[in-house]
Amino acid sequence: MLLTTERLALRPLCTDDVQSVYKYSSDFENTKYMMFLPNESVAETQSFLQSVDVEWNKAKPAFYEFAVLLNNFQIGAVGLYLDKTRSQGSIGWILDRDYHNKGYATEAAQAVISFAKHSLRLQKIIAQCDYRNIASQRVMEKLGMTLTDANGVRTYAKRNETATELTYVLVLNN
Repeated sequence: MLLTTERLALRPLCTDDVQSVYKYSSDFENTKYMMFLPNESVAETQSFLQSVDVEWNKAKPAFYEFAVLLNNFQIGAVGLYLDKTRSQGSIGWILDRDYHNKGYATEAAQAVISFAKHSLRLQKIIAQCDYRNIASQRVMEKLGMTLTDANGVRTYAKRNETATELTYVLVLNN
């Protein structure tokens, strides 16, 4: 499966991406607003990517993790996790910080939302972020998402911290 945009290509994330994924997923500054990151070892990254490979090989995956490629180089990922009814999904993204503030996250997320709408026939997309993550809030707004809850709680298990979580929703008209 390949999704393309004006500047990017998105393909299934896989174990071959371990070094590029580890680079951005182990960087504390890059992952400070990610609930399950940073990755503390290459082995932890490898384990995650193995679970992604397994999921991509299912007839009906419960989630889709796409590698974001710029000029055939992996710069990040966009994930789409489906609910049990397969009518809505939760989307999230991460980019290597060398590629922040260039519109790549919005462009990649738009491609995945289009896939969710047209191929999976989802009715709703949800995204959540730490209230301090202004960049992700801006991406959600550019995607046409609406803030529906500004009082959630986000827990960072790896550092025993909680923060206010924002929830944004995009209703898809199929």
